Amino acid sequence: MKNLIKNKNNIIIFAITIAVYVLIMILVNAGLLSRQMTSIIVPVCVNVMLAVSLCLIVGFLGELTLGHASFMSIGAYTGALITMNLTTLPVPVAFAIAIIAGGLVAGLFGILIGVPVLRLKGDYLAIVTLGFGEIIKSIINSLTVTGGAAGLSNIPKYSTYKQFTLIYIIMVLMILLIANLVNSRHGRAISSIRDNYIAAEATGIPVSRFKVTAFVISAVFAGIAGVIYAHNVGILKPGNFDYNKSIEILVMVVLGGMGNIKGSIIAAVILTLLPEVLRGLDDYRMLMYAVVLIAMMIFNNSAFKARLLEKKNLKSSEKEVE
Repeated sequence: MKNLIKNKNNIIIFAITIAVYVLIMILVNAGLLSRQMTSIIVPVCVNVMLAVSLCLIVGFLGELTLGHASFMSIGAYTGALITMNLTTLPVPVAFAIAIIAGGLVAGLFGILIGVPVLRLKGDYLAIVTLGFGEIIKSIINSLTVTGGAAGLSNIPKYSTYKQFTLIYIIMVLMILLIANLVNSRHGRAISSIRDNYIAAEATGIPVSRFKVTAFVISAVFAGIAGVIYAHNVGILKPGNFDYNKSIEILVMVVLGGMGNIKGSIIAAVILTLLPEVLRGLDDYRMLMYAVVLIAMMIFNNSAFKARLLEKKNLKSSEKEVE
């Protein structure tokens, strides 16, 4: 029965994925979207990637990190420098190399920061990762190769709405990889660390190894999102990746529900589109944005309590049957 329900849910998710892609392509090709909304299609995908990748750490591992934007910046600058210097190669090859290199370099920094820092917990980890983000921003700001405070410009635009199909495929693959990881044996080990750190360690789970693994995977995906972001906007500045960006990604994860991949996706889409939708309200735009955020959190909390009550009733029914 469980397998039947699972297969049915998978079919529904697959159908929704295809339907969303087809709908967006129809709207774009028919010219029904404004220039403003067309330009935000790729940023929506980028924010979904960032939210889902951070969900692995915050939602499933249970660790609070405030330096996710730093991994995005590492991937963005790495990918931009590669494509700007590999102009002789065909565009697909140069962009593929940039995506791979951006993810790997971000993952390398994930190892360097993850091994010593993940010994910390809670607020201490949050403060250290926040500091790491500021260090990366300062380094980028001082290097000549990154353009310093002026940043990089004239980055080839390889990931605009015209390449939406490729970006959408990358986003879907990323979501599938994280979803499969979470539902795998390793994913259950990661979730057990969140539920009870001491019990997980006592049962023989290599806690440090799984924490670093989750941290590095999240960093790699944030780096890939950064590469796509860089080749969409065409201009990079260190200020684009400050702690405000990390907080913005964290809000998407929290708003979507801790450990809820589907919720993180929905929250990322809403919070990316909302400022553009409310742009016509001028001075009241941020006020309405805050009101919508509060309303969504209240609704999310009520839905969470309803799910808990439903699970409790289901367990009670199962015990009565037995």
